[in-house]
Amino acid sequence: MRLPVRVATDVAHGGRWTSLTAGGREWLWHRDEPRRRVVRPGDPFADAGGLEECVPTVRGLPDHGDAWSRTWRRAEEGDVVECLDFRLTRRIREREDAVVADYTLAAEPGYRFVWAAHALLDLSPAARIGVAGPAVTRLYPDEGDRWVAGAWPTVAGVPLDRLGPDDASAVGAVVLTPQVSVHDGADTLHLSVEADGQPVAVALWRNLGGFPQDAPYRSIGVEPMLGRVFDRAAADDGDTAVVPPTGEVAWRLTVTATRRP
Repeated sequence: MRLPVRVATDVAHGGRWTSLTAGGREWLWHRDEPRRRVVRPGDPFADAGGLEECVPTVRGLPDHGDAWSRTWRRAEEGDVVECLDFRLTRRIREREDAVVADYTLAAEPGYRFVWAAHALLDLSPAARIGVAGPAVTRLYPDEGDRWVAGAWPTVAGVPLDRLGPDDASAVGAVVLTPQVSVHDGADTLHLSVEADGQPVAVALWRNLGGFPQDAPYRSIGVEPMLGRVFDRAAADDGDTAVVPPTGEVAWRLTVTATRRP
């Protein structure tokens, strides 16, 4: 059964998605982080949960990108943020049973960037991640990377698509797929990204109490993205989105939810 999906955002604080509900369930995880409301461009990332717009990179500099720490404004064309090298416009619409977010990034032709809908989800240890077809995955343990094709790679003996209880591990991965489903009990959240002529993927952040080292906590990120690396500075050809001669890149994020009877 498909459920109506509703969203709330905070344009004054980075355009952050503060709520994503379906059938009475809040999907976004939150964390008390006093720094979040007072950050300035260039500050280290302040992880308060929700969904952050990470662009033009996730890792590297600026930390989690240049848009999450800036004030956005509402305009006729949507929510707008002006960053050092680009202008990002986002228009979110609530349809009967979906949330559709259309994005446009304007910059100099040839500008390379990564974007991630950095969604941290409130999930039980029994939740699992599903993608269509074999999982072709770039795994990031210890800042290294490797491609794994076929079965889900394992971390600490657990397949990456399974969450489970806290085990003091933390791993990031990029999965080459435009769609991902998050199954938790009877509920499933579906996320997909479309971008003509640009590489798309889904980033996963499975932090089961392994990060940060000084005060670890549990957080699960499922992040549709443009590009297929966390850090654009480490990207090879084809690993990032590239602004064409028109000076604009457009893409769409669609979120739906279902529930088993």
